[in-house]
Amino acid sequence: MSCSSDLAPLLGNATSAADYICNKFTDSNSAINNTYLLFSAYLVFIMQCGFAMLCAGAWAFAIAAAGITSGSIAERTRFSAYLIYSSFLTGFVYPVISHWYWSPDGWANPSRGLNESLLFRSGVIDFAGSGVVHMVGGIAGFWGALIEGPRIGLFGGGRDKPRGHNMALLVLGTFVLWFGWYGFNPGSFLIINKTYGASGSFYGQWSAIGRTAITTTLAGSAAGLTTLLAKKLLTRAWGLADVCNGVLGGFAAITSGCSVVEPWAAIICGVVSALVLIGLNMLSEIFEFDDPLEASQLHEGCGAWGIIFTSLFTKKEFVNEVYGERPGGRPHGLFMGGGRLFAAHIVAILVNISWVSATMIPLFLLLKRLNLLSVSREDELQGMDETHHEGKAYESDGEGTLLELGVSNRTAAIVPKP
Repeated sequence: MSCSSDLAPLLGNATSAADYICNKFTDSNSAINNTYLLFSAYLVFIMQCGFAMLCAGAWAFAIAAAGITSGSIAERTRFSAYLIYSSFLTGFVYPVISHWYWSPDGWANPSRGLNESLLFRSGVIDFAGSGVVHMVGGIAGFWGALIEGPRIGLFGGGRDKPRGHNMALLVLGTFVLWFGWYGFNPGSFLIINKTYGASGSFYGQWSAIGRTAITTTLAGSAAGLTTLLAKKLLTRAWGLADVCNGVLGGFAAITSGCSVVEPWAAIICGVVSALVLIGLNMLSEIFEFDDPLEASQLHEGCGAWGIIFTSLFTKKEFVNEVYGERPGGRPHGLFMGGGRLFAAHIVAILVNISWVSATMIPLFLLLKRLNLLSVSREDELQGMDETHHEGKAYESDGEGTLLELGVSNRTAAIVPKP
């Protein structure tokens, strides 16, 4: 029996009315079915955004490591070399190290249980990447700059070391990084609502997240102030560019232990990181090592100090809060009554240096051998903006002078063309 045949007797055998009503029901069913299918299809499309967001977090950390390396080899490197090394670094070198320290299966992940094979039964506490991100990028940058060599005429030619000249952009960039570091460090807590404690009696990680933001702020601020005062004593000048790098050095160092140390310890971290950066910069001058942005000194040196600092000042209570309690307790800092964590972190530093060196040295040597690493002498002297990228950082007046662009053309300073 059809729908219209069933309804016809009830409607006084009004066949046309029954057909009309049944057609409407059929159309409604079809519309509901189609709407449901389309809605499901839309959900599938939106689901891809979820996958993208999951990958974006790891991608952002990986690209940070590659960006660090780019600063070490700036102003003389071919763009094709950037593409090659950054693909290799983010696609192979960095993922291996991040797996070791951050994956649930990693041999150095402190979240693993005592019944599993774990480095010194403690693992390595690198909460947001002093070693995984900063040391990796800094070590790669060190080898890239060392293999490529300094910029032409920088050492031994009576040429002053060129420094960044746009202080406004330098300070702005520093504050943008400062702001972003609150995503880098506190944002490394994957969840906010989480029970912790032996009986799960404590709920929520708000205090840990707040503490992480505070330690990050204190370390960067302490490093900046220490750099300011130290450079004044050394050079008799208040160096703005040095202060900006000092702030970033403090951030790079505290990134490892930002969630597991006391605020007062973060100040120590920042002070020492500034001294580490200043000392490494002095050594780079002595050995004529050319890193235009001081990236390898900042990220490798301060990152390594951050790993050591965490192994000295980690507080047991905070480790339990962030990583969870386990039978037998968790290891903590050497100065806080522990010891095993210090040994594990020394091993981590050596492993980081060995892995990145073993993978990046052959790559940079191969690029240099194939003449893919550095631009020609003529291109470097003329300027890569013009020779490789069809652009200019400065405008010429056509008579042998360069107009250095300032805030506006009205305030441009005329500088003799070399």
